[in-house]
Amino acid sequence: MIRTADIREWRTQNVVDPRGRVIGELEAVYVDTRTDEPAMATVRVGLPGRRRLVFAPLEGAMVGPGYVQVAHDKALVKRCPSIGTDDVLPVEDEETVFRHYGLAYQPGANGERQLARR
Repeated sequence: MIRTADIREWRTQNVVDPRGRVIGELEAVYVDTRTDEPAMATVRVGLPGRRRLVFAPLEGAMVGPGYVQVAHDKALVKRCPSIGTDDVLPVEDEETVFRHYGLAYQPGANGERQLARR
């Protein structure tokens, strides 16, 4: 299991897929609000001037020297719904991100977000 404190140290490091292909640069970590465990990372992708952030699940992720390897293929991650580099994921769009990866989405009892940036 990757701890929030550990993965924060990897900001700006490469995020790679299981075959070692670089997806982008780790920008932030989002935790599951029910468990406070790392759930997703935002990955900066695109060309300068056209950058965006995509979400990648951290379940099954491994940390290596200078990289974070996620369990999903580069093409799948890059097709994930994205936000601008200065934007915040709207609560109504969280479910779409989870559905993109075939993951269950469970907001709080009062409609709270499932993800919180740390």
